[in-house]
Amino acid sequence: MAFYLVSAVPKRGRLEDLHERLVRGLFMSLRPFGVTLSASLANARIRKDGVAVWEEEDYCRPPLAEERAAVLDDYFQNLHVEPVKEGEGWSKIAALPRLFPE
Repeated sequence: MAFYLVSAVPKRGRLEDLHERLVRGLFMSLRPFGVTLSASLANARIRKDGVAVWEEEDYCRPPLAEERAAVLDDYFQNLHVEPVKEGEGWSKIAALPRLFPE
């Protein structure tokens, strides 16, 4: 299993829809990644430059190929992945504000 620190620019006007779908659990049934992707996006952070960041577990080559096709490319652009150890990505971004404040 591989883990990545993901950074991506949210598409203008799309975050409200993404948040609504996350709250409603609409991505949870996507197999094999729905539960993990939903949790990661729900806990995503936002940098001062407006770039969203989160840690994601993934098995695809290239990384996040299935997630991009099904969800991420609808809501984000300029997606970048950096390999990390499990939990390392979350540690790096823990001090940042949440993308979707509770």
